[in-house]
Amino acid sequence: MNAARITIHRYAPDMAAEWNDFVARSKNGTFLFDRRYMDYHAGRFADASVIFRCAGRLAAVMPGNIEGDMFNSHAGLTYGGLVTDSRATAEAVVAMMRMLAEDLRARGVRRLIYKPVPYIYHRMPAQEDLYALFAIGGGASIVGRSISSAIDLGSPLPMSEARRSGIRKALRAGVEIVRSADYAAFWKILSENLLTRHGAVPVHSLEEITALARMWPDRIALHAAMLQGRMLGAAVVYVTDRVVHTQYISASPLGKSLGAIDLLIHTLVSDTYSRAPYFDFGGSTEQMGHMLNGGLIFQKEGFGARAVCYDTYSLSLL
Repeated sequence: MNAARITIHRYAPDMAAEWNDFVARSKNGTFLFDRRYMDYHAGRFADASVIFRCAGRLAAVMPGNIEGDMFNSHAGLTYGGLVTDSRATAEAVVAMMRMLAEDLRARGVRRLIYKPVPYIYHRMPAQEDLYALFAIGGGASIVGRSISSAIDLGSPLPMSEARRSGIRKALRAGVEIVRSADYAAFWKILSENLLTRHGAVPVHSLEEITALARMWPDRIALHAAMLQGRMLGAAVVYVTDRVVHTQYISASPLGKSLGAIDLLIHTLVSDTYSRAPYFDFGGSTEQMGHMLNGGLIFQKEGFGARAVCYDTYSLSLL
């Protein structure tokens, strides 16, 4: 890829099909960058996404939004950053990031907040953007680091005795694991737990997650632990080419006492998604990573999961 022939352009809605096609064949993009997913909450964010072309050909896309004098890539997504294909070279990506910085300065943006795609999602090595953040000024710093927990399904670690005990308890009780479409029942369990423990609500409303699941039936799934027709707990999973990610997971008081989540996770990692490279539980931190939830990460590590960092970088554009 010839860096001298790269140009930057602001994204427009009539580019959606071209954008989506590029993301689908990129080396580090997931369906979260598909405009049909991104735009479900378009009203909450002032979209400022850009694309890069090389001699007219689409060469990279950058999801983003502007808040005040900051550009976020992307505030509405778990991760963001520059999405490239196999033709992207280090020099080309450095050129793209320089162009982005210049374009943002021209828009009055003073700071770039950048959340790269974690490496486990990469279809092939794709960390040219991290080098570029350093190369275009050397001032980029990590301002947030969430610790996630992932299982390498190609060589999984053994589960702890506590998790195996929960599995046995659930099996003795007759708990069954099924794929479900009853998001309403799960949202009731999830919402009650979040409100009681954290005074919070799910990031997605019931209407939003239901609509997204209808749009992405092969990418978004609800798996439930059931006992005599009653939902004890469940997990909403996001399925990408490299990673199965638990977007939400929760259990009722009875489900917790019967080890329903232990059996659910065991079923997903040993059967349903056993051929995926990674199973990722998501973060166990708050306050941009400064507060670790020891009990939560202990449970995840009990399944054999180990750390993957989801980082947030800040780069001054002054």
